[in-house]
Amino acid sequence: MQLFYIIFTRLYFFGIRLASIFNPKAATIIKGHKNWRENLQNRIDKNSKYIWVHCASLGEFEQGRPLIEKFKSDPLTQNYKILLSFFSPSGYEIRKNYNQVDIVCYLPFDTKRNAHDFIKIVNPKFAVFVKYEFWHFYLTELKNRTIPTYIISAIFRKNQMFFKSYGGFFLKSLKSFKHIFVQDENSKKLLSSKNINNVDVCGDTRIDRVVKIASENYENRFLADFSRNNFTIVCGSTWPDDERLLSEFINKSSDDYKFIIAPHETDQKHLDAIKQLVDVPTILLSEIENKNPSDYKLVIVNSIGLLSKLYRFGNLAYIGGGFGKGIHNILEAAVYEIPVVFGPNYQKFKEAVDLVKLDASFSIKTQKELSNIIIGVFEGSIFDVDARFMAKQYISHSSGSTQHIFTKMHLIGEF
Repeated sequence: MQLFYIIFTRLYFFGIRLASIFNPKAATIIKGHKNWRENLQNRIDKNSKYIWVHCASLGEFEQGRPLIEKFKSDPLTQNYKILLSFFSPSGYEIRKNYNQVDIVCYLPFDTKRNAHDFIKIVNPKFAVFVKYEFWHFYLTELKNRTIPTYIISAIFRKNQMFFKSYGGFFLKSLKSFKHIFVQDENSKKLLSSKNINNVDVCGDTRIDRVVKIASENYENRFLADFSRNNFTIVCGSTWPDDERLLSEFINKSSDDYKFIIAPHETDQKHLDAIKQLVDVPTILLSEIENKNPSDYKLVIVNSIGLLSKLYRFGNLAYIGGGFGKGIHNILEAAVYEIPVVFGPNYQKFKEAVDLVKLDASFSIKTQKELSNIIIGVFEGSIFDVDARFMAKQYISHSSGSTQHIFTKMHLIGEF
């Protein structure tokens, strides 16, 4: 099975190199890996102790961020330096200048040599992986060097390879962790069935992050005036399938509705495609200066990093990705106690399943279902006071996981 893993990962990494010829994202990864040993060696302070935090991409970073900032601010750990690594360029490129860590870098591809060299150079006091990262050679190297390794906000499902009859090799990765912090009881039970009991259930650290964002002051006079006295729908991280569905409602909606769309991809081609779908007065967020909000029905957000703050202007949120591999972050919207709507592919996301059960979120498959939900919320027949209260309670009861993890690490003796 290790041979299979080596062959599979080599083919995957070779595919990225091949794709880099014509794919900008793949090219960015290859460029970021160039001379990584020398670059990392030059940036590491050999006289300092490091905490290594690894995130696959931007979504995982949002889960790891509350713990990173806790490490940085707490007297127990503020003397440590922090190295943050990413696998995906969507994480690295956006957060490469993140000022709460000392080094941001790409994680080199998972080979035995890369893992050995990377960990030898960094020599972390301990390592924290976020949610889904199970790179075999890195975890093996950390274990061989007796460097304590944790995973946070993890969530497991029965159909994952760890729990298959042939999953022994992959199960070794889980047994490399000193402690595993999972989101739900089902994950703990699955791990227990494989005699992995160094587990705590403490929820999703993203909730701590979205609670903090919602409490922070954010002003945008244009959007405040744009949404005031109108039923405003904020559409976050949308893809073409989402936008085609939304555009039908936008085009036939009355003057009572306003829309903000923040697409997942903000390249000019995608922005132009959205504009072609709608026949209502539209403006890009970058163009709002000195413009009259009442002249427009749709604002398209053509920048990255603002979405989590924009849901405060909404009466309803639509989250993209549900017609593809899976929905994007719904907690950023739910924290504002507004109804959240998304496509049918949400079952892998615990928070979505929970909020649907509470009637605080809604899954749709068709344009008609989308229209019925929006109109029902607008008219007050859907998402009543009880549902709003349940959404608020869910967020409140699910917060605090960052402190739980930090305290547990302290008790274990990491710092």
